[in-house]
Amino acid sequence: MESISVHQLDLGHFTRPAAEWGGPHARVEPVLGYLVRHVGGSLLFDTGMGTGSPETDAHYRPVRRPLTVGPADVDLVVNCHLHFDHIGGNQRFPATPVLVQRTELATARAGGHTIDSLLPGVRYEEIDGEHEIAPGVLLLPTPGHTDGHQSLLLDHGDRVTVLAGQAYDVAAEFGTPYRPWLDRLAELAAGRPARVLFAHDRDLWEGVLPPPR
Repeated sequence: MESISVHQLDLGHFTRPAAEWGGPHARVEPVLGYLVRHVGGSLLFDTGMGTGSPETDAHYRPVRRPLTVGPADVDLVVNCHLHFDHIGGNQRFPATPVLVQRTELATARAGGHTIDSLLPGVRYEEIDGEHEIAPGVLLLPTPGHTDGHQSLLLDHGDRVTVLAGQAYDVAAEFGTPYRPWLDRLAELAAGRPARVLFAHDRDLWEGVLPPPR
């Protein structure tokens, strides 16, 4: 398990209007993906904003940076959820499995959830609940931001890393409000130090997860 490595990818940024996060002003948020290498291969966690729509671009004023990872570099793509800023590069991987929770994909395909033009041409593989990708590499549901949101737990042996996506918007909010899946994270971490990384915050959360309630 010590052979698991995580490399952060800077995929640009966008500006979230104040009304969307409850603050006094608009907030510039990074868009981050993660390249994970493990004993069974490699995976890409989120693919950035890709090509948007005129309406979305006018609303969020995105600044895109190229995705430097291609199909030859990974065996698998994982999306934490299917909003446009997490799936924009999926279509660059037409033959690569893209793991998504069944609930999330159904919601996206129903319309009004994402930029619909980003959905076709992708080899989605639907999962329900927890899914072990390889030893020490576990997908688990972390609903809240969307009903089908998922995060990735990486077990290094003496510690764990969690790629939390947008389970919380920023590191300072991690754990607040309480969500039941935090108990499952704590159970899996088993008292070991945890490092939690996010999709829209370069800061991270580090510590020991509180025991299950």
